[in-house]
Formats: sequence, C-alpha cells, structure tokens
Amino acid sequence: MPVLTRLIPSPVVVDIGPGALDDLAGLLADQRISSSGRLAVAISGGSGKALRERLAPVLPGADWYSVADGTIDSAVQLADDIKGKRYDAVVGLGGGKIIDVAKYAAARVGLPMVAVATNLAHDGLCSPVATLDNDNGRGSYGVPTPIAVVIDLDVVRDAPVRYVRSGIGDAISNISCVADWELSHRLTGESIDGLAAAMARQAGEAVLRHPGGVGDDAFLTVLAEGLVLTGISMSVAGDSRPASGACHEINHAFDLLYPKRSALHGEQVGLGAAFAMHLRGAREDAGLFAEVLRRHGLPVLPEEIGFSTDEFVKAVEYAPQTRPGRFTILEHLDLTTDQIRDAYADYAKTISS
Repeated sequence: MPVLTRLIPSPVVVDIGPGALDDLAGLLADQRISSSGRLAVAISGGSGKALRERLAPVLPGADWYSVADGTIDSAVQLADDIKGKRYDAVVGLGGGKIIDVAKYAAARVGLPMVAVATNLAHDGLCSPVATLDNDNGRGSYGVPTPIAVVIDLDVVRDAPVRYVRSGIGDAISNISCVADWELSHRLTGESIDGLAAAMARQAGEAVLRHPGGVGDDAFLTVLAEGLVLTGISMSVAGDSRPASGACHEINHAFDLLYPKRSALHGEQVGLGAAFAMHLRGAREDAGLFAEVLRRHGLPVLPEEIGFSTDEFVKAVEYAPQTRPGRFTILEHLDLTTDQIRDAYADYAKTISS
C-alpha cells in the first residue's frame, strides 16, 4: 500500500533558551540559511536598536534597516530598500510589528525570513500571516512561514512584563478558538483539520495548566513553544482558524470601535476567550481561564483595561462583523444587546464568586 503523507510548512530551526541570540550567526551558517552573512536586518527604534550594538560585531556582513512602524507602507518600503541587493535572508529583530513587516517584505522580494523575537506578546512570530496597519484599519496578509525562529529568554525577560502576559492570553485563547472551530464543524459542516486543531489546543493547554510564572525559564519556554506551535498550526490549516475565534472577533471589535484606547492583543483575546467559554456553557472552564489570567496579572473584566460594561457589550455585539463568514459561538447564539448584557452580568458574577 502507498504511504500517504503531507508536507507541513514549518521553520527549519527553532532555538529557544537563555543566550540564544549569542549564536545567531553560527546558527544561520550551520543551517545553510546564510553562510555568507549577507543579511538584511529589520529593527525598531526600541529593543532592536539596542540589540544592533550587541550583534553588529558578529554579523559584519549585515545591513541594518530601521522600521518606523507596523504599516503596509513600511513593509513595502523595506522590500524596496532590500530588493536586488543579493541578501541570503531577511531578519526581523524585535516585537510583533517588526517581525510582521519583515515577513511581508521578505515574501515580496522572494527571500527567506528569520524571526528573532524580543518579546512573547502574541502568536504571530511564527505564523504564515503578517498583520499590518493600512488606510482601512488593519489587514492580514498571507506570507511564508519563517525559515527560522530564535527566542532568547534573557532578552524576553528584559522586555516589559506586560508583553509576556499578553502572550499568555493569546496562547490560552487557542482552547476557545478550537472549540469554535469544532462548533462550526458540527453545525455548518465546515471542514476541520485535526492536526492543526490538536497542535493549537495542546499549545494552549500547556500554558493554561503550567504552574510557573513569567519570571520562570521553564514557564517562558513552554509559552514560547506554545506560540511557535500555534503559528505552525495555522500553516497546517492554511488559515488562522485554529487560533482565531469569538475571542479574536471581540478583540478586533475593540480595536475598530476604540482605536485610541485598545489594550494589547493578548489582553483582549484572553478576556474574550473567558467570556466565550462562559457563553458556550463551559462555566468551569471559564472559571479556570479567569483564575489563570488573574494569576498572571491579566484582565478578566473590561474595566480592568479601561472599558465600561456598555462598551464591552457594544464590542461583543459588533464582533461578528469583523470576520464575515466565520462561525463562532457569537454567530451561533446571535444574542441581542440585552441578552449580551445579561450574559456578561452572569459571567462577572460567576468569576467573582
């Protein structure tokens, strides 16, 4: 009988640990990503600028490009700047915005991309998607998965702790996202990729149930691995579905309705995931989400990130419009404004008791 398999787009190498940045040049050479050292390195004016001073001596063949922001214009500008200069690869050194700009620019000029993350704020560091701001708000653009991912835990610990906490919210939200996918599969017949669902769910469960905290290398390793696996699960599915459900619709609604006041991505999706679990009747799971979010210093109520109950209700009501065609618990229940308000009151009472 023939053996049938499929090829999964994934990084050639994932290096997570304290001091991982110190061997970046050697890793790229050993993996034949860049034996010549000819690299285009995209950095921000923040953490990337400081790390340039540290890495420039060991990357003598690299050219450094300062990226102003996470817009499509910046990504196109970076692509134009590096086009035709015979680089081996593009390196995105920084947070999510820089990595997404580098992913898009690398795809535009046909070069492999290396993600060197300086924080763990969300699962975009290894995903096949670049999220970039544009004239209409924010867009998601399909790109190849990074060829390598490097996460230095010493650097991550130097970042504001709020960014690590945000990554926790994004990781555990996978559990709610997969539940939405399975709901759609049952009710609408939407196809589901079992491998992608398993990867995303287990990444979320590993973070949800780990007893450690943000100052613990063992916990940070599990979180980093979970975010990388989540990105790969999206590559397996060919879609963001394993890691984007009702919680992400609520997050997008916050961003669109209150663009000047929105919190970090992971803060909003963590809160959205706890509420979504409550909506689907999984009260114990919602309570566990809230307990873990609280333990890590993440919000479980909208007022904890500056939103009133009315504003939260409005965001939940608007949320389905952010992803037309996506079926989640929000589309299934199709709640009225008053029903959302009642559900939120019950949620707030339940997690506070």
